[in-house]
Amino acid sequence: MKRKYEPDFNQLLSVLQRETPDRPVLFEYFTNGPLNEYLSGRKNSDAANIDETIAITIEAFTNAGYDYVTIPARFYGALTFLRAPHGQKSTISQNDGSLITDRASFEAYPWPDPESGDFETFDRFAPLLHPQMKFVAPGPGGVLENVIDLVGFERLCYLLYEDEKLVQDIFDAVGSRLLRFYEIVSALETVGALIVNDDWGFKTQTMLDPNSMHRYLFPWHKKIVDAIHFNQKPAILHSCGNLETVMDFLIDDLKYDAKHSWEDIICPVEKGWQRWGGRIAILGGIDMDFLVRSTPGEIHKRAVEILKLTRSKGYALGSGNSIPTYVPIENYLAMIQAV
Repeated sequence: MKRKYEPDFNQLLSVLQRETPDRPVLFEYFTNGPLNEYLSGRKNSDAANIDETIAITIEAFTNAGYDYVTIPARFYGALTFLRAPHGQKSTISQNDGSLITDRASFEAYPWPDPESGDFETFDRFAPLLHPQMKFVAPGPGGVLENVIDLVGFERLCYLLYEDEKLVQDIFDAVGSRLLRFYEIVSALETVGALIVNDDWGFKTQTMLDPNSMHRYLFPWHKKIVDAIHFNQKPAILHSCGNLETVMDFLIDDLKYDAKHSWEDIICPVEKGWQRWGGRIAILGGIDMDFLVRSTPGEIHKRAVEILKLTRSKGYALGSGNSIPTYVPIENYLAMIQAV
């Protein structure tokens, strides 16, 4: 891989500010190990070696044409919530292995210290970045995601009726720790933007009813976005699912700068940009099913068409979610070469 333009984080920043960059911009939540090896041109001798994995990731993002590099929170041990083991399963139930079932288990749960991450990782690897690149930092899961992992979705639905105080305490315990995480990471000079990754919905609606979202979840997202903005960084929401009923709120009240994760079956990204692009930056959106099952020619054609539609104003090209290993490399390349 050999990029055809110099990295420049200001180009992505223009997109996040709903402006028109000087050229088309790429955005991806995360890629995968084998793809990063391909893009960097070198094998990872030990995937458990975090230093080598980060170095290869930086080379991969640089060569592919991105203006930033994402470093997942797991790479620097930030805010790991203890979860019940799921084993090596390709899919898991959202009701599996809950550790918090009542007040006693809530009180006994070993809540992590948000200050304990190795945040110096960013400064340590900054010398490997091109001088005009920045890191973009996702969180260690979102408020709702972590609550569901700890409680179980079905049990959480029952608790909403049976013990509202416990539900509030669980959301507060998770939310307050994630808030502190974002306060710390958004203050780092080498971090240019933050991703708040928290899946809120499924194909037809939000995971919880809107009233519960407003009561338990959104106050913490408001605090998180405010903390990121306090440090003058953009806040990107990565959230899967149908968010139709809360889109206006996440734009006007929570004040997210960008929305990522789009599915054709819910709302094709082209329609999303036409509907909300004047109010919030739109990132990615080449549908995962389309990206996996279409030909490289079809993928390239759609990517070019959306770049022409948006003229890159408040839009960066990428997948509808991320690039896991089941995305064919040739299909991924067809997408990013559209820039």
